[in-house]
Amino acid sequence: MTNPSKRAIGNNAEDIACQYLLELGWDIIERNYYAGHNEIDIIAKDEDIIVFIEVKMRSSTHFGLPIEHVNETKVFRIFEAAERWVQENEYQHAPLRFDIIGILQKKNTNDLTHLKDAFR
Repeated sequence: MTNPSKRAIGNNAEDIACQYLLELGWDIIERNYYAGHNEIDIIAKDEDIIVFIEVKMRSSTHFGLPIEHVNETKVFRIFEAAERWVQENEYQHAPLRFDIIGILQKKNTNDLTHLKDAFR
């Protein structure tokens, strides 16, 4: 049996996050938006707020919680991609927010942590 690719693991994590957001009543606008080499995992709408979401999944906390793996470089790249997305989609006046969803895989379940307004 081969190990799943990083992309397959990422897609699975994003599927879990999207299901969670849909259960909250959010609208998923876009997944895997690329602006050059910069990516936003999920762009969603929470009432009237456009939310850019970074999803991190880990199988253990040996090296920290999943949400702790969003570093300063990643934040900068998310900001750059979000700025481009806003311009392309004419949302210059919409309120914006940046969230992180961390998923810790366990034997038969996933522990999900949603950090709203994680960075500005």
